[in-house]
Amino acid sequence: MRALILESLTDLTRNQEPLVMTTLADPLPGPRDILLKVAACGVCHTELDEIEGRTPPPRLPVVPGHQVVGEVVSMGELVTDCKVGDRLGVAWIYSSCGKCDYCREGYENLCSQFKATGRDADGGYAEFMTVPAESAFHIPLTFTDVEAAPLLCAGAIGYRSLKLTGLKDGQGLGLTGFGASAHLVMKMATHRYPNTKIFVFARSEKEQEFAKELGAVWAGGTEDSPGDKLDAIIDTTPAWKPVVEAMKNLKPGGRLVINAIRKEDQDKEILLRLDYPEHLWMEKEIKSVANVARSDVREFLQLAAEIPIKPEVQEYPLEDANTALLELKNRKIRGAKVLRIYP
Repeated sequence: MRALILESLTDLTRNQEPLVMTTLADPLPGPRDILLKVAACGVCHTELDEIEGRTPPPRLPVVPGHQVVGEVVSMGELVTDCKVGDRLGVAWIYSSCGKCDYCREGYENLCSQFKATGRDADGGYAEFMTVPAESAFHIPLTFTDVEAAPLLCAGAIGYRSLKLTGLKDGQGLGLTGFGASAHLVMKMATHRYPNTKIFVFARSEKEQEFAKELGAVWAGGTEDSPGDKLDAIIDTTPAWKPVVEAMKNLKPGGRLVINAIRKEDQDKEILLRLDYPEHLWMEKEIKSVANVARSDVREFLQLAAEIPIKPEVQEYPLEDANTALLELKNRKIRGAKVLRIYP
């Protein structure tokens, strides 16, 4: 099969083709696995974090990609809940131990043995991939393959982030950054909280205009003030500056939810500007989002189909994955980027 692999960690400012096209043997499913013929795979900022060394070290070489939609072509003898021809999706969660307290209580995203698709196991930047059947999710008919792909990470992690805000209808919500995840959060929040006003902080004028097109009552720069203090803010950026700036815009008792696996190191000194009376006083909170649980993916796919949520998508052939990653690095974003592997 054709596949793109990451052979070593690198900096995209110096190496603009970090992934290498190669031919690998078609993978074989284990007793509890399924084999997918990959139709589409989303391109995520987490891939940049993996390539540039900000996540826990990936298994090298590795096939990246964790927003995968494909067709079941075979399965292990112990798999009973799907059949050949089913269309399934794979998200960031590849596997967990299944035995610890977190796993038993449905918080497998916090399991110490959590394995990530495309980091700890080969992912979807390839023509085929295997995955444990329990970590594959049926895709609603509402969505095309390309539409469904970004829902599996940007959408699911956005869903978890929105849950963690504790937001109530009518309360003010802020979003910092306006890429793949944030634009899906806006669609969700507009549906679930019809009386909530949404404010967007983004450094790009194009992102600000896109946010207004989707219904933001205000959109401005990272350091701008919308005038109103907000009950909750979700940060979807790779930087520290939006975190510090967002804390100034929270009401007393407000919560900032950071939806990012890692922050980029080059601006970490900005975190030192976090001032207790200005940013944290009055019982403001900062909460991180760690991975996704399987329930997040299942619940979000159902919600997305009911609304329905149709993401804005830019489509690329598999061989142009490096181009998509570089555009993501350079913030050339409108919605989500998706690789088309099979038509």
